[in-house]
Amino acid sequence: MERREEQSGAAGAGGASALDFTVENVEKALHQLYYDPNIENKNLAQKWLMQAQVSPQAWHFSWQLLQPDKVPEIQYFGASALHIKISRYWSDIPTDQYESLKAQLFTQITRFASGSKIVLTRLCVALASLALSMMPDAWPCAVADMVRLFQAEDSPVDGQGRCLALLELLTVLPEEFQTSRLPQYRKGLVRTSLAVECGAVFPLLEQLLQQPSSPSCVRQKVLKCFSSWVQLEVPLQDCEALIQAAFAALQDSELFDSSVEAIVNAISQPDAQRYVNTLLKLIPLVLGLQEQLRQAVQNGDMETSHGICRIAVALGENHSRALLDQVEHWQSFLALVNMIMFCTGIPGHYPVNETTSSLTLTFWYTLQDDILSFEAEKQAVYQQVYRPVYFQLVDVLLHKAQFPSDEEYGFWSSDEKEQFRIYRVDISDTLMYVYEMLGAELLSNLYDKLGRLLTSSEEPYSWQHTEALLYGFQSIAETIDVNYSDVVPGLIGLIPRISISNVQLADTVMFTIGALSEWLADHPVMINSVLPLVLHALGNPELSVSSVSTLKKICRECKYDLPPYAANIVAVSQDVLMKQIHKTSQCMWLMQALGFLLSALQVEEILKNLHSLISPYIQQLEKLAEEIPNPSNKLAIVHILGLLSNLFTTLDISHHDDDHEGPELRKLPVPQGPNPVVVVLQQVFQLIQKVLSKWLNDAQVVEAVCAIFEKSVKTLLDDFAPMVPQLCEMLGRMYSTIPQASALDLTRQLVHIFAHEPAHFPPIEALFLLVTSVTLTLFQQGPRDHPDIVDSFMQLLAQALKRKPDLFLCERLDVKAVFQCAVLALKFPEAPTVKASCGFFTELLPRCGEVESVGKVVQEDGRMLLIAVLELND
Repeated sequence: MERREEQSGAAGAGGASALDFTVENVEKALHQLYYDPNIENKNLAQKWLMQAQVSPQAWHFSWQLLQPDKVPEIQYFGASALHIKISRYWSDIPTDQYESLKAQLFTQITRFASGSKIVLTRLCVALASLALSMMPDAWPCAVADMVRLFQAEDSPVDGQGRCLALLELLTVLPEEFQTSRLPQYRKGLVRTSLAVECGAVFPLLEQLLQQPSSPSCVRQKVLKCFSSWVQLEVPLQDCEALIQAAFAALQDSELFDSSVEAIVNAISQPDAQRYVNTLLKLIPLVLGLQEQLRQAVQNGDMETSHGICRIAVALGENHSRALLDQVEHWQSFLALVNMIMFCTGIPGHYPVNETTSSLTLTFWYTLQDDILSFEAEKQAVYQQVYRPVYFQLVDVLLHKAQFPSDEEYGFWSSDEKEQFRIYRVDISDTLMYVYEMLGAELLSNLYDKLGRLLTSSEEPYSWQHTEALLYGFQSIAETIDVNYSDVVPGLIGLIPRISISNVQLADTVMFTIGALSEWLADHPVMINSVLPLVLHALGNPELSVSSVSTLKKICRECKYDLPPYAANIVAVSQDVLMKQIHKTSQCMWLMQALGFLLSALQVEEILKNLHSLISPYIQQLEKLAEEIPNPSNKLAIVHILGLLSNLFTTLDISHHDDDHEGPELRKLPVPQGPNPVVVVLQQVFQLIQKVLSKWLNDAQVVEAVCAIFEKSVKTLLDDFAPMVPQLCEMLGRMYSTIPQASALDLTRQLVHIFAHEPAHFPPIEALFLLVTSVTLTLFQQGPRDHPDIVDSFMQLLAQALKRKPDLFLCERLDVKAVFQCAVLALKFPEAPTVKASCGFFTELLPRCGEVESVGKVVQEDGRMLLIAVLELND
């Protein structure tokens, strides 16, 4: 054992000589790989064995490892080594040894026909690789020869063993072709040769499949072999007999899975659509499976129903256009469509009782696209036929989207609930797509059903049915413009009549209101019908996501119509924030909603609301600023700073000038005096500095502070101007003490918006030179531990060149050092950092002429950049 570990260790380190690759050493290394409990020894053994497989000695030890007295693990390694040598080192084999190598492989395969199956497969793969390398010139009839040799009666192996070995060889041959490393020109020649050789394979497969005496294991192998060959894009008409035999084999439970796979692979070949006559012959075969499908559904046999559905969908989805073109056969194709509809509506709840219906959804997209792609006359005919089908589909999908009973849903695992959620999203996407076919009539249809359901006094309705219909509305309204729909007013009127006794229904009511927020903006008189529902839901933690996101949408879309409700919205929001009902992300959304809401008020009203809204947080922050830093008060500080930055992200009292787009974005002047956000920021500036003084070495707190100003700058643009000098000073102090990427990102925003204005250039220039100097020092100390800082620094430099190249004219800026640091950044392993560095050079190089210092450094050090760029492509 010690000797083996020493040898494999030496090999692992690359120190083994050629003499080490002996049969004995290979066997010892294999034993170590399989049985040594030490993982390091296993890894060393594996490394050594990989070297052994590609060594010249592999030709010698491979055959010896296949001896009958060896265990299967050792024989398997020998067969694998042969395959590697043949497939990767074919050019090393002299042409005069091809025939003897072929003969040896045939002999071994014959011997293992009644031996280990895994070894047999590897030997077959090796022979397949040899055949592909010799075809078509050196072995023109390879497949026919294989069939002939294995059918010879003088073999010592019994007929069934030979038959299974031949089928294994024929199965792996196309698979090996798909993964082979043949040059492209050779691949084309071999593919053509294999297509011709099909004539030697398919008759044999047909005979074995249709022969009553063929044992199940042989027929199973035949189906797998057929499945492998059809992926070579064999003409579909040449597969007809085998496909029909595969359909017949679907009645045999042992052959069912293999038959499905073979049929689906044959039907799904891209070239198959050319053979319309064959496709038409397949439709009755698929329709003939309907009784077997119904029986499977009735008996809860999910595997059978799933398999039959796969076949029907494969034919419909891959060939709907070709089959729709055959207008005289419209009824048989419609029957296939109805069969797929049955699969879509298969009884039971996905994914607990069935997993089949999800397979069909893409088919409905494809069919619709194909119908709508026809010229007007033909499209009109098919619309007449298929509009009723699609209305039926909507009913089926909404039924499938229904939640199970509360009791049943309670037993579902979290994974099943998540799968069901994703399934409903897929249904939602399908309904949105179907709207293109059915148009406004679809909304009317849903509204009529919901109206009947809610106003019927005959029988109590289930919340699941109501929820599903609302979900249908929501799916369409989220992405389709429903502003001109005449049913939305009625829907808004129906919503308050819904008896909400369930979280899932309440969620969908909220999301539906949110989806209609743009419509509410055009019909503000209806806001009061739904706003009380949303505000009431805010107090329920189970409706956190839906209620907060809906309020945010309403405040964003309808803000100019909300002043009459503002006091109530702010009061309810303050209440839920103080009670800490919602998680952090929903609290942030709620602050964004309030920002939108306050934007439409008068400045005095904004300041009054801001005072009541944020005073409790400012008081809390003042208290926290006095405390000794610890993990608990850090979370509270980051939370409060996050609330402020999200509020300032959307609180925007100016209107963008719509005629002025792009990076030069400016706002129309606001006649109302100082911006409320700036007023608040100036009031809390000293407090923020105090917090920073204690938390300057904490990246998360610094990031949260920078986020307040960065989001305010992005929203306010020019209105932020009064804050520029003091913010530049604070950023300089922060970055000088502890450099952090968030400070650079904020500096970049200031450069972007204010650097070109003479009044603000001096503080911006001073800050730019300071952070550049500090970062260059960081580069001298070793920047590898700070890829985020390097990334942000490169982006800052690029922005400076883009917005104000004058920043590079200052004598205090060491342009040469900046250039060399950027070249160094190109060599970082992090892709974003490399991308940012490339962005900098993209801005720098065109300015060689206008900025003298830039032109000089590029002339002196350009070669360094060129080398770094060339190394990127290695």
